[in-house]
Amino acid sequence: MQSQPYRLLDESEYLTLEASSPVRHEYVAGEIFAMTGASIRHNIIAGNLYTALRTHLRGTPCRALMEGVKLYLKKERSYFYPDVMVTCESRLLELDAQMQIVDSPTLIIEVLSPSTEGIDRREKLRAYRTLPSLKEYALVSQDECKLELYRRRGDIAWDIITFEPGDAVEFASVELQMPIADVYFEAGVACSG
Repeated sequence: MQSQPYRLLDESEYLTLEASSPVRHEYVAGEIFAMTGASIRHNIIAGNLYTALRTHLRGTPCRALMEGVKLYLKKERSYFYPDVMVTCESRLLELDAQMQIVDSPTLIIEVLSPSTEGIDRREKLRAYRTLPSLKEYALVSQDECKLELYRRRGDIAWDIITFEPGDAVEFASVELQMPIADVYFEAGVACSG
């Protein structure tokens, strides 16, 4: 019996497959990668950030999104599922409720896990930085009270800011400051300064 040759998927094939798949997949230039399940701590941290952002952005044209909304990177021919992202796309509210793809985020947040940390720090960091709309990319540890923020400075420079116990996290892209302890509220991570 002869094995089938490996074949890359085009974007429309991926989107069709993803629409009916019970498992989410990320897509990178023709290859798909199944996403692993997140821990309870991961979900609590992402939920805390989403809730804070959603509340803060109420009444503005910006929206906090999570869980199941794809990020499309045209230049990279890729689709990812960030843990939390904010978009201020004016067309977002005009589209129907079936929209599940964003291509102009202002802020992206990934909660690190052992299986994805390397990808979040390398491949996704490189890919996300190609988005002209992106102002900040946050990497949030789930094992210690630590948030690393990549903030765009000018056209090509990025500053790296680290927040630790006792700090107030500042997401300048959406004008939100919050105690880092709020990021880890009820997540079982010690965050006293």
